Amino acid sequence: MSTIYTYRDANIRKTWALFSVFLIVVIGLGWIFSQIYGSPGILFFAAFFSIFMSFISYWYSDKIVLAMTGARAIQKKDAPELYNIVENLTIAAGLPMPRIFLVADRAPNAFATGRDPEHAVIAVTSGILEILDRTELEGVLAHELSHIGNRDMLLSTVAVVLAGFMSLLADFFMRSMLWGRGRDDNREGGGFFILIGIALSILAPIATTLIQLAISRKREFLADASGALLTRYPEGLASALEKISKVSVPVSRATPTTAHLWFADPLKKKTARLFMTHPPVAERIKALREMNL
Repeated sequence: MSTIYTYRDANIRKTWALFSVFLIVVIGLGWIFSQIYGSPGILFFAAFFSIFMSFISYWYSDKIVLAMTGARAIQKKDAPELYNIVENLTIAAGLPMPRIFLVADRAPNAFATGRDPEHAVIAVTSGILEILDRTELEGVLAHELSHIGNRDMLLSTVAVVLAGFMSLLADFFMRSMLWGRGRDDNREGGGFFILIGIALSILAPIATTLIQLAISRKREFLADASGALLTRYPEGLASALEKISKVSVPVSRATPTTAHLWFADPLKKKTARLFMTHPPVAERIKALREMNL
């Protein structure tokens, strides 16, 4: 248990570090462009924007992610077995009952979101309910509840929102560069403005990827282990991973920005290990089957 609490505290620290980096970067960009345009108002706007978006990310990130994935809330009467499994697991884990959402998608997957256990959400796709048996579904849901208990989902969800808005800012500055250049090609500092705009357009997707990679893949291994301890049956989760990995259909509403939130890679694209949002499935299965409970 001490390892889990240490990891939980580390995630809280990482979340605040992520907020701090976002504030510094946006305010820094505001200062650069206030110097280029000679307008202090840009710096004030950047400061206000960064604080406002940090507030939105903390309080409303779960709603943003649910909207992005097209998830809808369901009641116990809609999926009684699913509800019973989650209720039993939350009692065993000592966690509040999360809200449950369904994503109408035939690709089998799931994710957890919310700023804390009292405001947690577990979302599953319709596809996962179709292909997994009860013990396998228990394994997946225990994995997601472990993310909630370890406070993984706040860090992951905040990263989605902040990374997305960093990309929007970069696009805004790139368009401003083109507009500004067309208005006055000879204005002082115009060349520097063009270089900054180009740099931002190139670095924005890289920054988004780096933020996602900052959400360590170790969180998946820990959630696997914690979930297996919760169910006392690692084979259920290992079998679920095997079944899900054999389905080549990607989640239709998944994006590179939200990919790391899901239980398994929702994009189904082969990529270099350095840029993977999840550990290789074979390694996860191996670790589970080597557990001694």
